Amino acid sequence: MLRLFPPSPGPRLFATPLGVDFCAALIDGLEALLTDHPPEAIARVHLYVANARMERRLRTLYAQRGAGFLPRIRPVLALGEDADIAGIPAAIPPLRLRLELVRLIGALLDHNPDLAPRAALYDLADSLADLMSEMFEEGVSPADIAGLDMAEHAEHWQRAQSFLKIVTNFMADEAALTQAARQTRIVAALAARWRDAPPSHPVIVAGSTGSRGATAQLMTAVAGLPQGAVILPGLDRAMPRDVWARLLQDRHAGLDGEDHPQYRLAKFADRLGLDPHAIPDWPAAARPVDGRDALVSLALRPAPVTDQWLAEAPSLRDVGTAMEGVTLLEAPNPQAEATAIALRLRQAVAEGQRAAIISPDRVLTRQITAALARWGIRPDDSAGQPLSLAPPGRFLRHIAALAARPADPESLAVILKHPLCHTGLDRGDHLKRTRDLELQLLRRKPGMPARATLVDWATKRDKDAGALAWVGWLADHILAPADPAPIPLADRVARHIARADAIAAGPGQDGSGDLYKEMAGEAAAALMVELVAEGAHGGPISAMDYRDLFDALTRDREVRQPLFPHADVLIWGTQEARVQGADLLICAGLNDGIWPPAPGADPWLNRSLRAKVGLRLPDRVIGLSAHDFQQAICAPEVWLTRAARNAETDTIPSRWLNRLINLMEGASDETRATLQAMRDRGSASLAMAEVLLTPTATIPFAPRPSPAPPLAARPKRLALTEVEKLIRDPYAIYATHVLGLRALDPLRSDPDARLRGTILHKVLELFLKETRDALPPPDAALALLMSLTDRVLDDEAPFPAVRRMWRARMARAAGFFLETEIIRRQRGAPLAPEAKSEWLVPGTGVTLVGKADRIDQMADGRFAIYDYKTGAPPTPEQQEFFNKQLWIEALMVAAGCFGLPRGSVAGHIAYIGLGAKPDIVAHDPIADELAQMRAKLIARLAHMGDPTFGFSARRAVPDTRFKGDFDQLARYGEWDETDLPLIIPLGQGGDA
Repeated sequence: MLRLFPPSPGPRLFATPLGVDFCAALIDGLEALLTDHPPEAIARVHLYVANARMERRLRTLYAQRGAGFLPRIRPVLALGEDADIAGIPAAIPPLRLRLELVRLIGALLDHNPDLAPRAALYDLADSLADLMSEMFEEGVSPADIAGLDMAEHAEHWQRAQSFLKIVTNFMADEAALTQAARQTRIVAALAARWRDAPPSHPVIVAGSTGSRGATAQLMTAVAGLPQGAVILPGLDRAMPRDVWARLLQDRHAGLDGEDHPQYRLAKFADRLGLDPHAIPDWPAAARPVDGRDALVSLALRPAPVTDQWLAEAPSLRDVGTAMEGVTLLEAPNPQAEATAIALRLRQAVAEGQRAAIISPDRVLTRQITAALARWGIRPDDSAGQPLSLAPPGRFLRHIAALAARPADPESLAVILKHPLCHTGLDRGDHLKRTRDLELQLLRRKPGMPARATLVDWATKRDKDAGALAWVGWLADHILAPADPAPIPLADRVARHIARADAIAAGPGQDGSGDLYKEMAGEAAAALMVELVAEGAHGGPISAMDYRDLFDALTRDREVRQPLFPHADVLIWGTQEARVQGADLLICAGLNDGIWPPAPGADPWLNRSLRAKVGLRLPDRVIGLSAHDFQQAICAPEVWLTRAARNAETDTIPSRWLNRLINLMEGASDETRATLQAMRDRGSASLAMAEVLLTPTATIPFAPRPSPAPPLAARPKRLALTEVEKLIRDPYAIYATHVLGLRALDPLRSDPDARLRGTILHKVLELFLKETRDALPPPDAALALLMSLTDRVLDDEAPFPAVRRMWRARMARAAGFFLETEIIRRQRGAPLAPEAKSEWLVPGTGVTLVGKADRIDQMADGRFAIYDYKTGAPPTPEQQEFFNKQLWIEALMVAAGCFGLPRGSVAGHIAYIGLGAKPDIVAHDPIADELAQMRAKLIARLAHMGDPTFGFSARRAVPDTRFKGDFDQLARYGEWDETDLPLIIPLGQGGDA
């Protein structure tokens, strides 16, 4: 029998002081205890550690020491992986448990829809699984939950109790064991076995605080073994005995103390009947910095005894020496914080230090990573990446969504452009066809093109022999009809896999292309294999529910990218920091809501109910985070950093940092000077970051452009509607006609004003053609108008909800239109609607091209010109300066355009507004008005032919919220409408 420890009359408990590299101290202590034993003796030591991260760290440290024997190292939770211990059967797989909970909760929601929204199904299943685990660990039975008195609580908690009845089936003795239940039973079986036959080898549990019931039970059993020991991490040796006693008294009185960093250690020591103050140090675990732990301990005293600051703070000595290695960096914003941290990490690399960033703020750690890329340093980030964000996860999520809802142009383009789509052969041709399809079909008309349209498009590509097969593959697999109805989960998964493989491989290719390659692909493949294996337990599932389930599953799995990070620049979460050490620790993002994180919402039991039934309180998370902070700040060199403001608002310092600052500011002159020195060190780093962030050269803002191209390049043809654009934003005319640019239509064709205007004009054009000879009676006219509206909406608007809304708008405006149509018919007879024509404006060399919505011939031989508007018609002032379309059409009538004789006269012009408030803005132009309008038009167009004329950007936009298609090209934002435009001659001296 290997005797590592001398006999002990009671439980054997050790601890390491704050700030100690726990894993290194654990190894040093074992070596010290095994000094008089042969080298192979350590192989008989069974070492149970807090988690798998700690196991990896220990193995790495042993490997760095060279060849030799190792103890048997296993995580505490690995006990549950033993399938044969004490005859306890294997646990139910986590995915199977999740699927069964989803099925049961889904059935309950179907029966009682008021309990919760369907969208919360998977979140409810996850949180219920977590609650079950906690119940097993803490020894809380379903009867305890059912016995809670809900009468004094809100109705929400009473409804939640009906959900919790589901738990009963999983916690019965004959039920399939969950992992938490199996862990609990294994620990109980081991404890019973060890009572009767203690192991002959040393057993050590290291690094856990016993915050979970099953773990605490295991630690209790191990501490009582003849050669057993428990090693607690980060015990506060500076905390007085009376404060330890106060923590224990509060616990026994049921008072709240879980947010204190030492609460869990006090709780476990009390469980063993030991005085926390008397727990011995683990051998070779010396305090790294003398005096700092006393200051931090005083700052973090429980709230009821913070009056001790007044009594004990003045007695603190050598604070400056103790805090010499602590830097306090209070940055103005996260960018400055990240840059200053990156600079310090670069220095650490140059000096050969091992440096670690500890922060729960993933946005900040990404900013630090980006800043380090400036010097080619890639930190080793322990968090990895969720599978949902890795390329295979994204691709499979897109494919899962196709079964729930048919593809639209946007989702089709997303899938076709995905790097894992069509990875079999000829990917270059695939990308070229995707680009052409997007430009020629997907952006041209709302809605998804039909198979016939795609085939027609492919047959016109004379030099593309594979286009026809490509569109066939696309239509078969991506545009296949959705199958939203519930089907067995196994069938749903099989369809998902088959569809994803076909799309990933490409037309005519077997296999799955590159979908399941590399680490992310392997993780995706493992998930699909698991879904296939557990599919029989899911029951029928709709495509929408499967999509949500798959999204949730990919979010839960992490992928480590096969990169080559720097071995000594590390990004840790707080769990890694508990069991690892570094030369430099940077506690970043020390703001409230991050350190500590806000406790998550519990949909099942509120704080009061949890306390009554014996479950863990939300403050446990705060206490664990406080313990992490207390351990980290006692390391040899520490940076404490925060940003005073984030992207949205001012921030609040972390409560522990706030306590430390308040204590040091009020304790004594020495502590105030020490705090200032800490801030000065941070300010020096911020100053260097500011220099790095400040551009070395000032780049002036771009001027408001007014390009003046050569006359030969200037437009000679303009649409009637572009005259207003020439007045308001000439730069848009330059970009369109000189540069040949055109704004792409969006892939997601939203039902905008332009589409509604197109539909309105089409409806009224058809109505005019149908009723040109005679206007029907009012009821018949209304029926005809609405029938035409339905026909055009069905053809032009692939948005069911929008069709109904726009039909309702037309129905509201139809009465106004038909009433005023009677007046228009009395004024004159309609000619052909949507008449097209063009006019070479005399003396300008510019031809205007366009069409009139409607021209009627009046009884006196003159003509009436109408223009339909879906919104408010332009006012007379707007027509005078900007909206000149009807006036120009009146001039074109006089010039003999639209098939009318030269010298014709427009006696009436009117804008017919059919928006929310139907209205008509009409005018009967006289000869002098038309002559003045003609002179202004000729002057404007002739001015465009002046070599010194520049096409100024945003010359007279309606308001500053106006968004032009070419504002980005004009670099709008570097200038505004108050800046004078700068004439920029082009086409001279080699300029283009």
